[in-house]
Amino acid sequence: MKKILTLLLIIACSANLMAQDKAKALLNEVSSKVKSYDNIALDFKYTLENTAENIKQETKGHVVMQGDKYRLNILGITRLFDGKTLYNISTEDEEVSITTNIDEDSNAITPSSMLSFYEDGYTYKLDIEQDIKGRKIQYVKLIPIDSNSEIKELLLGIDAQTKHIYNLIQIGKNGTKTTLTVNSFETNQPLPETLFTFDANKYADYYINNLD
Repeated sequence: MKKILTLLLIIACSANLMAQDKAKALLNEVSSKVKSYDNIALDFKYTLENTAENIKQETKGHVVMQGDKYRLNILGITRLFDGKTLYNISTEDEEVSITTNIDEDSNAITPSSMLSFYEDGYTYKLDIEQDIKGRKIQYVKLIPIDSNSEIKELLLGIDAQTKHIYNLIQIGKNGTKTTLTVNSFETNQPLPETLFTFDANKYADYYINNLD
C-alpha cells in the first residue's frame, strides 16, 4: 500500500512540474513577443466587481506603451509617464499632478508592466482553456509569492494563436474581482515624438500640483 501511495505521489508531483513547465514556456513566449515590439497600443474594458458590497463598475480605456513610457486615458484622466516623471491630467478639475517619486504598490500592475508583470513574484500553472468568440484562450493561474499580498490569485488569458494577452482577471482577498479585457491590440504604430512629453503650455490655465 505504501508503494502505491508513493507511486501516486511521484506521478502527481511529476504532473504538477510538467504543468508548471508548460505554463512557464507559454509565459516566455508571451514575454518574447511583447519585447519584440517597439510600441503597443491597447483599447480595453475594465470591470470591477464585489458581490458582497453590491458593486459593479465598467469603464473603457486606451493606453500606448513604449518601454517604460506610457500614456493612459481612462475616466477622463490622462496618466502620462515619460520614464522619469508621472503626470496626472484631469480636464474636469483642470488640474495637473506631477511627481518624480514613483512609489507604486509592489503588487500594483501598472501600464508599463501590464504585459510583463508575471515574470517575477508569482508561482504559476496552466488553468482552463476556453473558446471565446472563436479564439482559443489558454489561462494561466498566478499566485503571489508574498503572503502579505492583497491579491489572492490572478488568471492571465492568452490567445493560443497570437500569444497576445486577451484578458487579466485579478481576485483580491477582500472578494473584489477586477477584469481587464483587451479589445484591440496594435503594435509598432507610428507615434508622434511628443506623445510621452508633457507640454506645460497646453495647461497654462490649469492648477499645477507638484507633489514632490
